[in-house]
Amino acid sequence: MALKDEKKIKKSQTCPFQEAMDLISGKWTMSIINTLMAGKMRFKELERSVVGINTRMLVKELKQLENRKIISRKAFATMPPTVEYSLTEKGTSLKPVLVEIQAWAMQNVV
Repeated sequence: MALKDEKKIKKSQTCPFQEAMDLISGKWTMSIINTLMAGKMRFKELERSVVGINTRMLVKELKQLENRKIISRKAFATMPPTVEYSLTEKGTSLKPVLVEIQAWAMQNVV
């Protein structure tokens, strides 16, 4: 059986919960999404806002989130190049989840 066929079988056997967790599973993913809830941000703004993340990791996470259609990237033809990131509709739909996680954290972690 080809590797592509095995991936299809595994994908069809996963539950929706696991698929959702795979989409948002990166260490920095939720922090980036939470930061972008405030609105569009340029790369350096994001880098300053997500405390503890390094440039390489931010680039990697942003690419993954863009591939998963959770964020959108808009590049401007300026010198130096300017890039803005924002949440897509799919990304914005995570807001109620983040609000609940934050409420739970306030009650149980902090």
